[in-house]
Order: sequence, then C-alpha cells, then structure tokens
Amino acid sequence: MADYGVVALSFMAREPDAFFSAASIAERTGVPLPSASKLLKLLVKSGVLVSRRGVAGGYGLARSPEAISVADLVVAVDGPIALADCLQDDSSGVCDLEGFCAVRRPWQKVSDAIRVALEEVTLADIAGSFPGDDRASWNKDTNAPVPSLNDQTG
Repeated sequence: MADYGVVALSFMAREPDAFFSAASIAERTGVPLPSASKLLKLLVKSGVLVSRRGVAGGYGLARSPEAISVADLVVAVDGPIALADCLQDDSSGVCDLEGFCAVRRPWQKVSDAIRVALEEVTLADIAGSFPGDDRASWNKDTNAPVPSLNDQTG
C-alpha cells in the first residue's frame, strides 16, 4: 500500500494547499478507488493528511511537502520500518532465537540504513516526477508521453 501512497501523495504535493476527493485522486493517479479511500483514511489517522467536509472538502497535506518524508508515509501505512519483527522497538520476546541470534546486529544496521534513506526523501523531492495531467500529450496506443516540441532531450 505504501507504493500507492507515494503516487497519491506526490500528486497531492504538486498542489500542496489544495483539497482532493478520493475519487479525483484515484482518477488522476490510477490508484484504484477502494485502495485510495483506505489509504487516505490511514494517512489522516497518522497526521500526514487532513480531511475537510463540505463542498470544498476532501483530503489535503497536513504539512508542507518538504516536511513529509517517505518514511512518514511508510510508517503510516505499513507500520514501523524494520526488516524483521525482532528489529522493532517493542519486539521483546517475538522470537525464540532472540537471545543468541547471530544476524540481528547486521540486520539492524541494514534496517537502520533503509529507515534513514526513507527519512531523507521528501514529497517535495518526488513531486516533480509525477506525469503531467494533460492527457492529450499521451499517446493513446502506447500509453507513453508524446515528446514536446520544446523537449531538448531527444
């Protein structure tokens, strides 16, 4: 579910002060509506998003895109970032091998490195990578962007 979260939040980060319905997020990102609805509720519960009722309601970012890390999203959706249950903060007694495990310390280093990497990437970092909304600029046969006349990459 975190992968859908990255897609949805990077879309929302392009307009950080706007509020979006679950249906519009699903339509504009390709995230299935049931998944988008569940995801948005989890993100509100964890404080990553806020919700607002009414005509101008929907879901919006609780903080600026620069202040929301990918780690915030992963923890909100999937729980603590740890490669194994025994590496979580409240893991005492989850494994019979805990007292003499030879791989726990190296695994902890890997898990910590992943957590730090996810904390260093913000929504602002990835928001620019979301494809444009102009569906006319997409090739309907290949579902790939049509190069712009101003595109200097080709």
